[in-house]
Amino acid sequence: MKKVELIFVPTPGAGHLAPTVEFVKRLIHHDDRILVTILSIEWHSSGFADAYTESLATLQPDRIQLIQLSQVDPPPLHLWTLAPEAFIYAFIQSYIPHVRNAVTNILSMKSTSDSTRVAGLVLDLFCSPMVDVATELGLSSYMYLTSNASFFGLVLYLQALHRQNSSEFEYPNPENPNKDLGHLIPGFANPVPSCVLPSFMFNKYGSYTSVVKIAERFKDAKGIVINTFEELETYALSCFVNGQNPPIYPVGPVIHLDSLPHPELDQLQRDRIMKWLDNQPESSVVFLCFGSHGCHGPPQVKEIALGLEQSGQRFLWSLHMPETPLNDAAGAVHYKNPEEMLPEGFLERIQERGMICRWAPQVDVLGHKAVGGFVSHCGWNSILESLWHGVPIVTWPIYAEQQLNAYMMKEVGLAVELRLDYRGGTSDIVKAEEIEEGVRQVMDAGSEVRKKVKEMAEMARKAVMNGGSSFNSIGRFIEDMIANT
Repeated sequence: MKKVELIFVPTPGAGHLAPTVEFVKRLIHHDDRILVTILSIEWHSSGFADAYTESLATLQPDRIQLIQLSQVDPPPLHLWTLAPEAFIYAFIQSYIPHVRNAVTNILSMKSTSDSTRVAGLVLDLFCSPMVDVATELGLSSYMYLTSNASFFGLVLYLQALHRQNSSEFEYPNPENPNKDLGHLIPGFANPVPSCVLPSFMFNKYGSYTSVVKIAERFKDAKGIVINTFEELETYALSCFVNGQNPPIYPVGPVIHLDSLPHPELDQLQRDRIMKWLDNQPESSVVFLCFGSHGCHGPPQVKEIALGLEQSGQRFLWSLHMPETPLNDAAGAVHYKNPEEMLPEGFLERIQERGMICRWAPQVDVLGHKAVGGFVSHCGWNSILESLWHGVPIVTWPIYAEQQLNAYMMKEVGLAVELRLDYRGGTSDIVKAEEIEEGVRQVMDAGSEVRKKVKEMAEMARKAVMNGGSSFNSIGRFIEDMIANT
């Protein structure tokens, strides 16, 4: 039986690397003919990403090979502050020669083998310019979107709109919300308001133009693999089967069912969190976690604390320290631990009703029977994890495409809306009363959202089982990929 090899190039960072590796595992489990090489790019030392990369050593070495590419100097750091997407785009561009050399070396080794042939490159969103490497070396290329089908709709919309108007968008005027008629984005049944579009759409320092360049390369791929499933995004996926796009393969939910390793979460901390949950009644705890980069300043932390206290609900709160010193009304403040940002007497008042930790094993927490709600930043991985475990979400997006994710989840009735348009560092404080109401709604045992999320959890699990929609889609991808070789 002849083997075929796929070469994956993920964007650096655990949020992209983890779903890539999980999809790779699905592929090799699905078909014995598949071999995979992952070209790993590292942009800076991140404890989170480093710990996960080290864990890849446990993968099947006879089927999966990890090649760590040589590090390159990143763009100037001030670009990250001004335009993070432009920073990533420039950084990935600088890796193109290294990827070309690595792929050339792999091809030269395979040329002497009659049993294996390279079938193509599978590229992450930001790696789409590497389509040229595949073309130059006579290989097919495929895109792997670690986000959802609705985001792919935005990619299509961006291409079409840029041909008519080549400048970035203007932020909507909050004093004239009626002027915003919304955007007719493929995959959305209703017009999408400007306030929930990703921040890169409005960025004048290079993010918008960088994402346009990335989006323009999608049409050159042989197929688009998306981390979603038909039952979740039925309408969106139906919009893309029109002969004008490359074939679409929904293969999700692709999630890492064991919590990702993190250097700040040792076994003792994990055991302490899980033991506390073991002592709580079923579906009684609301979990608050805002992703690996999500943190709030002292004024917002105080409002969250007061909202939780007023709600009367049990809670587990993953409270991250801000990465840089924050300024408040009293001037420069340097906090040594998160508890210093809490209202005076808060910990004494809530006692055993709540638990605060720095890092939490998110997947394990969401899978615990005590957890009944999730206040989330609406990163796509987090959304899929919550749906898998049947835990309804309260929307609190912060950065990247999270506002669009939150809007999509609210549109399909699978989330409680707290904020859809919140942006870290620029939005008004979310008040305690709003937080209290959001928590009360998500913890309502009889709510329609809870019922729909439980139903979607069953569909998610069936989708990846033998004969399920995503299982079959992976099979189609493999057969089409081999036919294109």
